[in-house]
Amino acid sequence: MNRYSLRARLLFLASTLLAVGLVTNAFFVSSALSGYLMEQADSRLKVITQICARLPVAALETSQWSQFSNPVVFYVDDQGTVLKRIPPPEKLPPGGGPGLPALDAHAVDARKGDPFTVDSHNGSGRWRVAAVPYTSGTSAPADGAPQPDNVIVAASLSHVDDTVSEIRTISATVGSVLLCLLTSAGWLAVRSGLRPLTRIEETAAAIAHGDFSRRVPALAGPRTETGRLTTSLNGMLVQIETAFQAREEAEARMRRFVADASHEMRTPLVGIKGYTDLYRMGALPTRQNVDETMERIARESERLGRLVEDMLLLARLDESTYLARPGTAAPDQYPLELAPMDLRTLAVDALHDIHAMDPARSVTLTGPDAGKATSAPALADEARLRQVVSNLVGNAVNHTAPGSGIRVGVGSLDGHAVIEIEDTGPGLTADEQERVFERFYRADNSRSRTAGGGSGLGLAIVHALVSAHGGRIELRSEPAEGCCFRVLLPRLSIETHET
Repeated sequence: MNRYSLRARLLFLASTLLAVGLVTNAFFVSSALSGYLMEQADSRLKVITQICARLPVAALETSQWSQFSNPVVFYVDDQGTVLKRIPPPEKLPPGGGPGLPALDAHAVDARKGDPFTVDSHNGSGRWRVAAVPYTSGTSAPADGAPQPDNVIVAASLSHVDDTVSEIRTISATVGSVLLCLLTSAGWLAVRSGLRPLTRIEETAAAIAHGDFSRRVPALAGPRTETGRLTTSLNGMLVQIETAFQAREEAEARMRRFVADASHEMRTPLVGIKGYTDLYRMGALPTRQNVDETMERIARESERLGRLVEDMLLLARLDESTYLARPGTAAPDQYPLELAPMDLRTLAVDALHDIHAMDPARSVTLTGPDAGKATSAPALADEARLRQVVSNLVGNAVNHTAPGSGIRVGVGSLDGHAVIEIEDTGPGLTADEQERVFERFYRADNSRSRTAGGGSGLGLAIVHALVSAHGGRIELRSEPAEGCCFRVLLPRLSIETHET
């Protein structure tokens, strides 16, 4: 049966059960009817037998015998020899009458008048037979025949057999028609009931050919098995589509990352190679030329080293984030040297750094949202947070006009320790804000390095390091109104710190 479809198996099973039910019902009905008719025939036969046992033979020969369904009466002696037969042999019904066994006096006494069944002489029918002692007190028959000892009465069962046969024929006919009709109706019902599975099959085939947007239509109620299956499959398909989209986006980001990283690394490498080629060609005749060239090679090497370190840092942070996903093994967390600290220390150092990079700038120290500066205790890695603040300060200095103002905010807000850097530069559009934390992303969407420009990894490192601390970074910006980068870390309570 596994070779056939589910529709065919269900239809075959339903039809088989229906056929078994109809046959069983017809069997029990016909058996019950046969038993009932047999009981009626036995009742009549016993009455007729008792009458024949008490009436004189001559009375039976002259009576209107048709009212008793024309039974056949045999008068026999103690040896079972037939002395008289009513009606005579020439008037017996078709089939030659009943084929009686030897019924002597002992056999008649043993049967005690209970009816039994025998076949006709030619086997074409059945007869019901009863034998009792002949109890009539009349003298011997007038024709001089001997007085019978027993009387045997046989009644044909043709009416019983014909009735049961007709009932069986009707049951078979009606059952066959009913089986055909119900099988056809069952085929339509199974086809309709399995239609959702067909749609699921079509949806799966479409997805297999790459159409991940296909969904299984809701063809049944949400509380039915098919409805729940449809809901589960659609939820699974959403996850599959999301996973494939995420994979495609990840592959696109990886390709861009490789291209951007290659470009960023190629720039210092080309410079180093060019300086070394000049030296080999003898284009550096004096010691001063050699010293200047070596200094440039050192700067490019440092630039290349910083780029490699930034990429390695991001790779380690990515690995830690990936391993921390649900269902994976215990992650090998990025090692952070956590210790209690106050973010005000970083805010004060940020003021000095800004003054050192651009003494003409106006720098103010405030609290969050330009309020009053307050303490901001946190459990953090101070070295890594200094890297975060340094990148934000460098971003504000490099992307704003010289002498423009910068605000450093620090304090506590809604259970978080907060430090923020706000500038008065050109600001960012909504599209630029969505991508500002991407790796190698620059607002001008180019790889050309302008004066003071970075590799495009600074803000990506800031986002990764803040996330590694269990915090988050927020950006608030409008075109021509500057940017405000806010770092929020879980605030360290005094009780926790003392503990």
